[in-house]
Amino acid sequence: MFDAFLPRSHAFVRRILPNRWDFAAFPLILGAAALTASGFQQAMAPLSELEAQAVSLNPACLPEYALRTTLRMLAAMALSLLFTFIYSALAAKNRRAEKVLVPLLDIAQSVPVLGYLSFTVTFFIALFPGRILGVECAAIFAIFTSQAWNMSFSFYQSLRTVPRDLLEVSRNFQLSVWQRFWKLEVPFSMPGLIWNMMMSMSGGWFFIVASEAMTVGHHTFRLPGIGAYLAQAIEARNLAAVGWVIVTMIAVILIYDQCLFRPLVAWADKFRLENTDTGSAPSSWLLDLIQRTRLIRRALVPASRLFARIARMRIRPIGRGIKRPAWSRFPAAGSIQMQRWISRTGDALWILAMISVTAALGWHAFVYARAHIDWNEAAYVLTLGAITLARVLLLILLASVIWVPVGMWIGLRPALAQRVQPLAQFLAAFPANLLFPLFVVAIVRFQLNPDLWLSPLIVLGTQWYILFNVIAGASAYPNDYREAAASLHIRGWQWWKKVMLPGIFPYYVTGAMTASGGAWNASIVSEAVSWGDTKLSAHGLGAYIAEMTDAGDMPHMMLGIAVMSVFVTAFNRLLWRPLYLYAENRLRLD
Repeated sequence: MFDAFLPRSHAFVRRILPNRWDFAAFPLILGAAALTASGFQQAMAPLSELEAQAVSLNPACLPEYALRTTLRMLAAMALSLLFTFIYSALAAKNRRAEKVLVPLLDIAQSVPVLGYLSFTVTFFIALFPGRILGVECAAIFAIFTSQAWNMSFSFYQSLRTVPRDLLEVSRNFQLSVWQRFWKLEVPFSMPGLIWNMMMSMSGGWFFIVASEAMTVGHHTFRLPGIGAYLAQAIEARNLAAVGWVIVTMIAVILIYDQCLFRPLVAWADKFRLENTDTGSAPSSWLLDLIQRTRLIRRALVPASRLFARIARMRIRPIGRGIKRPAWSRFPAAGSIQMQRWISRTGDALWILAMISVTAALGWHAFVYARAHIDWNEAAYVLTLGAITLARVLLLILLASVIWVPVGMWIGLRPALAQRVQPLAQFLAAFPANLLFPLFVVAIVRFQLNPDLWLSPLIVLGTQWYILFNVIAGASAYPNDYREAAASLHIRGWQWWKKVMLPGIFPYYVTGAMTASGGAWNASIVSEAVSWGDTKLSAHGLGAYIAEMTDAGDMPHMMLGIAVMSVFVTAFNRLLWRPLYLYAENRLRLD
């Protein structure tokens, strides 16, 4: 009897004791928790410590600066993901909300990071008086504004292009709106969303200098971090320090690629929309390590079951669970007309309310502008906006011609995409500020025209939105369709025209639209550059906003931001929104 009991007790002991994989994973988990706690403790320090300590160019400080910058970016990423799920779902599922939320998203994308910093710094400092946490929150919010819009557009596009046959299956299974969201729509959007999360994380690096070295009016706040270190190195014309920033960025990008995005890409591969195997699925050593652990996996089981139970909850919208009287279940023709009349009346009242709010805000803006701004100045700023618009259009067109074929070539080869992923993230994260010395020295040395030669800086950080979205679209393209095209001997230009370009077009529209909005933001730091005391400016709206921000001229800075918002919103409404609708109605994977 004892012999029979011993094997069972031995098996029970084995289940509760850690294995060798647990011992390998525990240091990673404890290290991440310790670093997070250290970052939070530093954020709760008094504001006087931030004002007293200067950012040091000693390379030994870079590991600490890299940690604090990465924690800010991860916090902004978590906020962006939460915002994306809530905002994009409301915009995609509610027709009346969509009419307000999508234009607001266009406007939010068009407002540059400096525009947010101009009022959020004061707000957050007042919210957490006497603490560094207020400035930290302002920096995190600024990074959030460089991440959230891209992810929101991607998720909105995925929700609007879910195949109709899958939606029909979800209705046949009588899934509630909540269940369909977590069981169908979120998994369907995962491949594209994760690649856009990578791009958003990399895009945050592009504006990290503005986020950590904040100049608002006559007040300057510098948070210890890679961005503030880079700003200090540029002011001091210290090329060695710039080199150390590049080395640190490479190390940080490789670490969070291996520890965050590589596991997410490997995990999201199971959500591909296909019935056949691709032959080379992406893998992750960290994901394999977690799956081989014993104690850590058992510790994660309760959380996994909790999330699964939440996803299975039959939550219905308010009003759907109310039992209607029998006579109302089969309405007569008159009652149907009454319902249509009520719906149209509600739409008319909603539109009237939006027009009233817009008119009121427009009137206040007009009164403010008339009191502080000369109309000749406004006409001049509009001209500068047209110049920047021409730059953005030309550069987005060139980037599309280059990166659409490259992105499709990478996305159709999972093994290649896995190798290229860290390199693409590094190139996307590479701040244009690091190239300022080369451009300034070359332009001054050879007496070049800044209007022409500063233009490439605008698209250096934003062209990757196109590449990442095209890779996501090609990666998510069903292997069944590719095999069908091969069996029908569709090759050459017909393969591009009939198979792949329609398949990745919704993703391309998302990438091009966010690249366009990012290019407008990038114009602020790219049309006015400096290296030490040498300053160069190109004619454009971005240089105007940067100049007014440095001068602390709030009315003219707000004029530049307002003109930029008008240009970006009008461009989205006239070009990208019709392309969105075309992709939604004509190019769904049904």
